[in-house]
Amino acid sequence: MDSTHQRVGHANQKSLKAGAQMRSFVLKTLALGGALTLSVLPWSVVKANDAALGKEIYQDTCAACHGRDMVSPGLAFDLRKFPLNEFDRFQNAVMNGKPPGMPAWRSQLNAEDIQAIWDYVKTGG
Repeated sequence: MDSTHQRVGHANQKSLKAGAQMRSFVLKTLALGGALTLSVLPWSVVKANDAALGKEIYQDTCAACHGRDMVSPGLAFDLRKFPLNEFDRFQNAVMNGKPPGMPAWRSQLNAEDIQAIWDYVKTGG
């Protein structure tokens, strides 16, 4: 092979190697970006997603007594009036119940579910 072909061949190899490195970099960046998406989203967007999930869980577990969209039919406490600085009280009531009418939900809901419901409650319905 003459020197021109060697230079072109070497340049092609460098180009291919650079392309492979670039593809690898892009793929790693995309993968890392996906993992970091939540950390760069505005907190309000993340919380809105939590509240939306909380609304779904609320509708399935709480709405029968506390009312659709937290508009109480008079059967239970109006959650729109729950003090927003008392998460521990809310969590305790959900986990352990509140006799005579509020059942304990500890066997059906986990901590993340309760937090999501709380995020929904904080929206006021």
